[in-house]
Amino acid sequence: MHPEKPFSQACENNKGPILDTLRQVFTAPATVLEIGTGTGQHAVHFATHLPHLYWQTSDHPNHYQLCQPWLIDAGLPNIGDPIALNVSQEPWPVMEFSGVFSANTAHIMAWHEVEAMFAGVGRGLADSAVPENEERRQFCLYGPFKYNGDFTSASNQSFDQHLRSHAAHMGIRNIESLIELAQSHGMVLAQDRTMPANNQLLVWRTTTKPEAL
Repeated sequence: MHPEKPFSQACENNKGPILDTLRQVFTAPATVLEIGTGTGQHAVHFATHLPHLYWQTSDHPNHYQLCQPWLIDAGLPNIGDPIALNVSQEPWPVMEFSGVFSANTAHIMAWHEVEAMFAGVGRGLADSAVPENEERRQFCLYGPFKYNGDFTSASNQSFDQHLRSHAAHMGIRNIESLIELAQSHGMVLAQDRTMPANNQLLVWRTTTKPEAL
């Protein structure tokens, strides 16, 4: 084992439940872009158990190589070396992808970055070579969300206050705002799955070309 592997307890806790959903979402061979790979624990776990997927890792340019120790240790042929991805920059420096996964990013990013992420995902999925009639252009977004402006738990409300105390641009997002944002980029909410620890896994599916194009 690599002596300096970063570790996230949250990733260890949620990787199993997330994998159960990803098995049902990404059923056919695809290239899946992970936005915000972080430590790399998710990437290794999912690529190990979903060998039909090519898992393309990426993260912010300031720390996109954080996952390298996990990737090197795993030595899996279906994981791509991490790409430095600033979601606000255009065009994105990534290869073609037909699926996207991102965990615990929407409440860390500033809202304009969330908008940029949805725009980039919408463009990438719309440009995918996957046929229109195949339900393979999907974006899985994991994390805590608000519904009608309300938190789903007291712990999520405390977490939101914690985030905002560190940086004003952070905060748990309203699902209604995300639904509207996704629609403007050619995606609709296909699934909203309740996950452990007051989190959700939202599955967005492409419909038409994004309005912005």
